[in-house]
Amino acid sequence: MSSSAKLFEPFTLGDIQLKHRVVMAPMTRLRAGQEDGIPSEWAAEYYSSRATEGGLIVTEASITAPSARVWPFQPGLWSEDQVAGWRKVTDAVHAKGGKIIAQIAAAGRVAVPGFSPIIYAPSNVHDPTPGAPQPELTVMTEEDIARNVIEHTEAAKNAIKAGFDGVEIHVANGYLLDQFVQSVSNHRTDAYGGSISNRIRFPLQIVRSVSAAIGPSKTGLRISPFGTFQGMREPSILNEQGFEISGPVTTFSTFLEAVYQEVPDFGYIHAVEPRVSGAEDQSTDKINAKDTLQPFREVVEKHDGKLLVAGGYNAVSAREHAEKYDDLVVIGRYFTSNPDLIHRIKNDLPIVKYDRNTFYTQGKEGYLGWPTYDQQAAIAGTAQVKVEAATVQVAA
Repeated sequence: MSSSAKLFEPFTLGDIQLKHRVVMAPMTRLRAGQEDGIPSEWAAEYYSSRATEGGLIVTEASITAPSARVWPFQPGLWSEDQVAGWRKVTDAVHAKGGKIIAQIAAAGRVAVPGFSPIIYAPSNVHDPTPGAPQPELTVMTEEDIARNVIEHTEAAKNAIKAGFDGVEIHVANGYLLDQFVQSVSNHRTDAYGGSISNRIRFPLQIVRSVSAAIGPSKTGLRISPFGTFQGMREPSILNEQGFEISGPVTTFSTFLEAVYQEVPDFGYIHAVEPRVSGAEDQSTDKINAKDTLQPFREVVEKHDGKLLVAGGYNAVSAREHAEKYDDLVVIGRYFTSNPDLIHRIKNDLPIVKYDRNTFYTQGKEGYLGWPTYDQQAAIAGTAQVKVEAATVQVAA
């Protein structure tokens, strides 16, 4: 067995005591009720089968309000029925000794036209990705912004009511809060646009409100500073010496610094590596060699915070990263096809290739039914299981 020493050492994340440092990533699966957003009858089995004693799961994004939905079949956290549905999930995960955090999100300009009657956005600026829908956008008023702060806060409170161990605020991957932070999508001229301090004002209001409602140690947030998914990435402006004076590092370092100024004992920051954009690996020609999470790590460490990192990690690089940094390592796509992924990584066992075709379908196929290594061994009649081995990667 390869050395996994530090990767499988305990870790304290706010009030959560973990027994290892591998986290299951938030991954959209689209198995909830089409209109009501209630987690499916299969969700408890899906999440609990991937839970481990002292291990952490971050759920797929739960939408904060009917007006904030991205797609049909996404779960929500705005109704009592949704809370009851999620309670089945958290109870099942806790029964396995696991910990589980709810990610909460709002769509903004990328909501599916026809499903959301009103598509709210920071500005009348569409996703420029070729082929992306160009629906009519409703520019948010200050009243809309205030309502969204309340909706995020109520969703967070509902998450705690549903038994979650914490809440992750989604400020990544080109959704509403990320759209406010970055100038490519925020062309406002009021108190919520223009300067970095103005553009981060709305997310900071949510950070402050959610932290006050459920406790700062139970609150985290996710960022993807270098991601280009859904038309994002803050343009970089360099000085004569080649150092950034405006761009992703400046913008998101300022944001994180402000988070800690607002909430000194904030729970954690979850950052996506530059090699991943949305649920896809970035093509090498789009990766800037200078892009790195190190500036954000320095902000987190300066404030004695905790950092989760996601993006392209495999069993080997996760171990190497854990030896070098005191981070939690977040892995996604291979959790879909390996419910016992932690056991496989720890014991150098083969990893089963995921099925991308079933990521976003609405049935059980590709969602449930993936065997553990021991089950495969029993079926094969030998401990030397013949499965397709693959490098463990991350779905952001």
